[in-house]
Amino acid sequence: MRNALRLFTAGLTPWLVVLALGGCASSDAPKPTALQADPALVAVKEQWRLAVGATSAHLELRPVGTQLLVASKQGDVSSVDVRTGKLQWRASLGVALSAGVGSDGETSAVVTAENQLVVLREGKEIWRQKLPSLTLTSPLVAGARVFLTSADRTVSAFDAATGRKLWSQQRAGDALILGQPGVLMAVGDTLLMTQGGRLLGLNPQTGAVRWDAAVAVGRGVNEVERLVDLVSGTSRVDGNVCLRAFQAAVACVDAQSGRTLWTKTASGASGIAGDSASVFGVESDSKVQAWRRSDGEKLWTNDKLRFRSLSSPVLLGRVLAAGDFEGFIHFFSPKDGALLSRVATDGTAVLQAPVWANGTLVAVTQRGTLIGFRPE
Repeated sequence: MRNALRLFTAGLTPWLVVLALGGCASSDAPKPTALQADPALVAVKEQWRLAVGATSAHLELRPVGTQLLVASKQGDVSSVDVRTGKLQWRASLGVALSAGVGSDGETSAVVTAENQLVVLREGKEIWRQKLPSLTLTSPLVAGARVFLTSADRTVSAFDAATGRKLWSQQRAGDALILGQPGVLMAVGDTLLMTQGGRLLGLNPQTGAVRWDAAVAVGRGVNEVERLVDLVSGTSRVDGNVCLRAFQAAVACVDAQSGRTLWTKTASGASGIAGDSASVFGVESDSKVQAWRRSDGEKLWTNDKLRFRSLSSPVLLGRVLAAGDFEGFIHFFSPKDGALLSRVATDGTAVLQAPVWANGTLVAVTQRGTLIGFRPE
């Protein structure tokens, strides 16, 4: 079942609820739009491909410099040179992962389905810590520390070299959380994290809250309908951070002051991309949407790929790209949303946003094929 909504209670022993969204394998689900002829207006050439193990939507790719960190469902963590596709190292943890890789280029961290934070250096494990609760968001490795957020709404910091816990803060929240990665990132000397429909700015030295920005407010008659957690996949330009609240809104926040600059109703479930002029996202029915970054006004909508379960988009210069459930990567014009080209991968779904690093567009498929493309 693709595009299923996973919800967890925020307690120490989470339970799973699955609710069907658009794109699921059901007789009454809308049929994916048939593909038009390839416009072939942008030449895109495959440079390399590498098998990294079957993956899933929540195990996000992590580009750091010329490295790309990728995790498989079986617990393999690989470092790949994005320019050549050469495997630099691979660590096999032997246990499934609940969260993807965080890395600063030297130290990498993942979280297992057994609630263990595992920290690696050059593919060698240096320490691990047992966590009290499920973790779905990739750890953040920055400033010689490892930061993570857990399902019980605890945010913690560990010394990256020794694994010593430096601080931990737990916050009250709704009984349910969204079963996909949230926001955890650094902007300057402020740590940004998700709490429901709010974005918090924390002091990374202590975990104290510096500011609290409202992005979206849950509306509905029950906890599921009111769920508005912020999802992973943000667009940052200096201190301006734009992001999505699940099935509720797209917004931009000033990460220095914590002021919400604007918020617009939107029905997507995945992250966004953008530049200094625009913000781009994919709605739940796979319409591709652009908003003006300055005030959130809609710029254009492309509905030519509806119900094709498009991934989060990625912006590569003058081209916008997103993958679909059949393994195609589609390229759009950021100016008006027009379809420009498409390429095939291995015929299995592109579940997560491709990444753009060092002039290479890299996508990973559900089967676990990592492929590097270069636009010409």
